[in-house]
Amino acid sequence: MPEGHSVHRLARQFGDVFTGERLAVSSPQGRFSQGAALLDGCTLVGAVAHGKHLFLEFEHGLFLHVHLGLYGAWDFGGDDRFRGASSIGAPRKVGEREEYDAVGGDVAGAAGAYAGPPAPVGAVRVRLAGAHGWADLRGATTCAAITEAEAAAVLARLGPDPLRNLQGDRDSFAAAIRARRTPLAALLMDQKVLAGVGNVYRAELLFRQGLDPWLPGKDLSAEAAGRLWDDTVAMMSDGVRDGRIITTPPRYWTGSDGGMPGDGGSRELLPAPELSHFVYRRQGLDCRDCGTPVALTELGARKLYWCPACQAP
Repeated sequence: MPEGHSVHRLARQFGDVFTGERLAVSSPQGRFSQGAALLDGCTLVGAVAHGKHLFLEFEHGLFLHVHLGLYGAWDFGGDDRFRGASSIGAPRKVGEREEYDAVGGDVAGAAGAYAGPPAPVGAVRVRLAGAHGWADLRGATTCAAITEAEAAAVLARLGPDPLRNLQGDRDSFAAAIRARRTPLAALLMDQKVLAGVGNVYRAELLFRQGLDPWLPGKDLSAEAAGRLWDDTVAMMSDGVRDGRIITTPPRYWTGSDGGMPGDGGSRELLPAPELSHFVYRRQGLDCRDCGTPVALTELGARKLYWCPACQAP
């Protein structure tokens, strides 16, 4: 499932390429026909992400609410004025990042002029089309046209988002996590406690903070909870910048084949995928810090990776 940094990248992309445009909204698949009719011909005025939820706001007060879930993805394309990722979302290989193109899909005419969106391929739940580009959504868990009140109700059920990092969020997170007897590894995946963190960030955060995954939240000190929040903010912000989750610093990248270039952020070069994480999907391999084999188990039907030495109780 795409984690919060990908959804924030989506919000930024929609804001960059569609905000202020009157959009044609359709449902080639047919499952969103009624919702599309409510949004068709209206101007997009804003795009906001909170955790794994995307909200596209239209001029008449309705929102397109999307949660990609396990299999959802957006595909983008357009003319040479339309700069954006060709695809964001959907399961990808470890370390894979969004690819950027000026033109996505077969949308240019013989002379290179924009000829409009291509014919829909597959089960396109919703298509948004503007003067210079288009976006297709497939496979999302949630795709709904909702009111402002309904959007507020969704947000009220979610915990603070580290990528929004609003005033008071740090303290709210610390209080919420320290009020529970639930293990930290489960709390970090609870979207009512912390919005946007998934399995990769969960494993990497606990390792970087040297925390036992089974430590009850109530036993975490206020200071440690604050450090955990700060590291979450930093790590996920890096994910927005890099377009993939990289949790190891450059000193761990010795032997990298160079990986892939950055996309305009401060990093000119990103590590090869196998050097990007401390513990995630590294079960049986030596811990990068102490040499102890990385362990794997299941918690709440999700795989949990950790170092038994570095994260000892």
